[in-house]
Amino acid sequence: MAILGLLAGMASGLTQGHPAKAAEQEDDFPAWAYPWAPDFPLPPADDVPRHVPDSGVSFTTRQELDPFFAPDWHPTDHPPIPGVVAHGDPPRVRACGSCHRAEGTGGPENAMLAGLPAEYIVQQMADFKSGARRFFGPERSPIMLMIDTALAASDAEVKEAAEYFSALEPKPIIKVVEGDRVPKTEVARFFFRVDPQGGTEALGRRVVEVPVNVQQFELRDSHAQFIAYVPKGSVARGKALVDGKGEDGPTPCGACHAPDLKGGGPIPALAGRSPSYIVRQLYDMKSGARAGAGSAIMRPIAEKLSTDDMIAVASYLATLEP
Repeated sequence: MAILGLLAGMASGLTQGHPAKAAEQEDDFPAWAYPWAPDFPLPPADDVPRHVPDSGVSFTTRQELDPFFAPDWHPTDHPPIPGVVAHGDPPRVRACGSCHRAEGTGGPENAMLAGLPAEYIVQQMADFKSGARRFFGPERSPIMLMIDTALAASDAEVKEAAEYFSALEPKPIIKVVEGDRVPKTEVARFFFRVDPQGGTEALGRRVVEVPVNVQQFELRDSHAQFIAYVPKGSVARGKALVDGKGEDGPTPCGACHAPDLKGGGPIPALAGRSPSYIVRQLYDMKSGARAGAGSAIMRPIAEKLSTDDMIAVASYLATLEP
């Protein structure tokens, strides 16, 4: 479980005083979107070569645990990786690709950076650094590490990483499945995985996003795929909300994020993004925890959304081609 150990080890070196949760949790707080089990057991590092599908290279768990190393499983799939993405700048600027993957695909625990406008990425790093972009809920290692890295990164490093990720073609990595019952899951530190013991459980008012191949996810392979289980009817309801339909409906998302919802300039893409991540961001904006310039525009819209609305919107967006 390389990525678990990576973030566990990285989190232990954080300095004090970083932004934490913005407010007390509310009754409608989607705790499932902020999974956090810091005591989840981690395996020790070893030097056994690991492999993933469709790759001719191998890396060891010890390499995977290095926060200044981004495993490049598919080196012919992308342009040369800049230094800050591949190995960061010790001791605090971790390799961007160590969490967001070499090809910027990310996972349920963080953002897909591939294809996001460079201008938007630069602004978000500035917001993390200034404290304008905070977060609601528990102090999960992915967000705490992102804040600490942003505080230490230079403008040149941010620009270099932003230009690299912006030029990448985002990959479709999420399959949305509607239902009432789902495979039984457990929280493995900061993400859901299918319980090895088997069984099913009620989905309820949640999105449960799991890797199809846990080891491939743990090894930070950009080709890793995910299944997002969402409540029945979420996709159709989400489309109506995204399109701004219905009485007192929200502003159509395409008005700012482009008709194809792929953004541009300072506006991020929404299509094909992790529904867990989208719900977290909407709730962070609604709570006021995320309060950068773009978030100030979004907050009045997010405030009108219930958690069920957020689930629906995020479910629909995840079905779109990124």
